[in-house]
Amino acid sequence: MEFRYIGKSGLRVSTICMGTMTFGSTTTKEEAFKIMDKAYENGINFFDTAELYPVPPKANTTGITEQIVGEWLKTKPRDSIILATKVAGAASGWFVPPIRHGLTAIDSFHIKRAVEGSLKKLQTDYIDLYQMHWPDTVVPIEESLKAFDELVKEGKVRYIGTSNDSAYGLTKANEVAKYEKLTRFESIQNNFSLLNPRFHDELANVCRRENISLLPYSPIAGGVLSGKYNNDFYPSDARFTAYTNNPNIRVQAMAKRFVNDKTLNATVRYIELSHEYGISPVTLAVAYSKHFDFVASTIIGARVLNQLDESLKAFNFKINDELLAKIEEIQKDILYPMG
Repeated sequence: MEFRYIGKSGLRVSTICMGTMTFGSTTTKEEAFKIMDKAYENGINFFDTAELYPVPPKANTTGITEQIVGEWLKTKPRDSIILATKVAGAASGWFVPPIRHGLTAIDSFHIKRAVEGSLKKLQTDYIDLYQMHWPDTVVPIEESLKAFDELVKEGKVRYIGTSNDSAYGLTKANEVAKYEKLTRFESIQNNFSLLNPRFHDELANVCRRENISLLPYSPIAGGVLSGKYNNDFYPSDARFTAYTNNPNIRVQAMAKRFVNDKTLNATVRYIELSHEYGISPVTLAVAYSKHFDFVASTIIGARVLNQLDESLKAFNFKINDELLAKIEEIQKDILYPMG
């Protein structure tokens, strides 16, 4: 088993992390326990959740995922698990979280309310990695970092990270932390996959120079890279089928970002490439997302137990120079399929 450290932290994590965002919605508690048990038995020691989960976020289901993870956590030695969760991002952006009456912000009040709620639901007295789910465009980052720093000093949180952030946002935050002598972000959790390699453009440079780790999410692009979608068929029980049929135009836009002519055409080529190497497209996608030196651990998901199998095979499959060159050729031919 290969382990890597997150940033400059003492968090030594498996190169694959178990994501939990469907637990409590499309995944039952019983199935979630089976998935987490299998992940743990196969060497995964890193589990990621959020106060907002499960998805899609709804006022009557928010927090169920943390409760399920917390119940499961009691069945394992706590110190054998690296546990990550997130405070919901600010309501000032494109999405208003159905939590704390839609008034969320990354300010001291909400950060402290959120962490207390997460600790209670997770049935633990500390969180290994506490992350900002997305940035706040209104509250100064100084206030956010001071609140996070207090949690670290209190021992409720070991390290902090950001998510869905930009090169500017990450750099600004950590420069403020440096000059104010506050705890810095050790990680950034952003979308990164064969279909969305934009992290290479600038954020990879920031991570390498500052020793910050990417924790990629959606390595199989929400299931698109499995090949289950094509121009003539969308599975009836698939996430982006539901999103496409949703009356909310923002939800429809999310589906279009993941499932469009460019993503589907690129996926066909990645499937052909995976067959050339004798692996599934899922294994190829997960192996790619964890391949790079700026990545600590890539976050996989599973709605049902058997979906784990092909992702776990990526532990033992390495992307060599020849394969990487073929991948990059596809990426040059079909630029930025997800925009």
